[in-house]
Amino acid sequence: MTRVKICGITNVLYARAAIEAGADLIGVVFAPSPRQVTHEKAREIAAAVKKHRLPVVGVFVNMPAATVNRVALSCGLDWVQLSGDESWEYCQEIKKPLIKAIHVPRDWGEKELSARLEDGQQLARPPLYLLDTLVENKYGGTGQLFSWEIASGVVAKFPVIIAGGLNPGNVGRVVASLRPWGVDVSSGVEREGVKDVGKIKAFVQAVRSAQ
Repeated sequence: MTRVKICGITNVLYARAAIEAGADLIGVVFAPSPRQVTHEKAREIAAAVKKHRLPVVGVFVNMPAATVNRVALSCGLDWVQLSGDESWEYCQEIKKPLIKAIHVPRDWGEKELSARLEDGQQLARPPLYLLDTLVENKYGGTGQLFSWEIASGVVAKFPVIIAGGLNPGNVGRVVASLRPWGVDVSSGVEREGVKDVGKIKAFVQAVRSAQ
């Protein structure tokens, strides 16, 4: 079953809406972003989500590993997602289960992508991989697609989350074609920069229907 991660949750209301819609993971952003939350707000969201026994993912970009570990513990995170330029050596310092974002250049093919993920497998705790679109000076939430067809070979070998430009209208095709471990959405379920409950429901339904 393909899991659904609703990311960029900024308050308990939208967390509950995502849970009621059938999401599997809830993401909160600590990196500079319009969706960035305070530690206090993250703790509030995490407490609400944990009542439903769903994992909370914290998104970080190029922060010191010690800071990431401290925030993950104090805010009650279940997973850490690294969406910056962190090295594989850096990843080994993270104590929580790990999701490592790979920003896919437009000129990459399956060979380059597979080689990048193979490098990550050398870790003692190989991470989940989140494939997103490479956009200069951006680390996520761009709403831009990459050629996700190049992931068709790697999803059979690695636990991969597809992100970047997904929305209720196209996620079903991605799930039906690739059968990834998961899909991730943030801006694709927003209206004018704010989470839209109807779009969240439609996104989750599109994933479930494609399965």
